[in-house]
Amino acid sequence: MQCNATYRALEKKGIAYETVDLSQDAEALERIRALGYLQAPVVITETGDHWSGFRPDKIEELVAGRFQ
Repeated sequence: MQCNATYRALEKKGIAYETVDLSQDAEALERIRALGYLQAPVVITETGDHWSGFRPDKIEELVAGRFQ
């Protein structure tokens, strides 16, 4: 559910994203675990910022940064 909410929020704000199926990509799963996350979605931005779960506040930060 948090994944779908995150996808919808990114799409609504016009932010391009790429999805990775962690059940199919062991290397990606290990990278996420190394960051300390245990649940999806995990969002990693082009600037290296990252978070887990549905975070509308962080999505708004992306929008603000894009238009500065």
